[in-house]
Amino acid sequence: MAAELHVELVAADRSVWSGEATLVVARTTSGDIGVMPGHQPLLGVLESGPVTIRTTDGGTVVAAVHGGFLSFADNKLSLLAEIAELADEIDAQRAERALERAKSDDDDAAERRADVRLRAVAVR
Repeated sequence: MAAELHVELVAADRSVWSGEATLVVARTTSGDIGVMPGHQPLLGVLESGPVTIRTTDGGTVVAAVHGGFLSFADNKLSLLAEIAELADEIDAQRAERALERAKSDDDDAAERRADVRLRAVAVR
């Protein structure tokens, strides 16, 4: 079994992150899943939530992901998201304002997006 897996996190409009990892945790329609090197082949539907990537150098990359798919085979994990942003790119104050605005507008979808962004910032 290999000690690392190759990860590609891609959004509809850009490549978000690519590199080697020892563990990736993501939320799917079946629940949270952790993928490590040597995992069985897998295809899943991503739900909105933070994705946590433990890099081979001991670092952590966190992204807010909104919908998409994940696929794992031959120690290669592809996360194809509708929308994805790295936690380091998220302005927490702006996300908090968006959450408050979504709550006052009774916009459940916008509220979920803002909540995921804030959770991703909290994990980093």
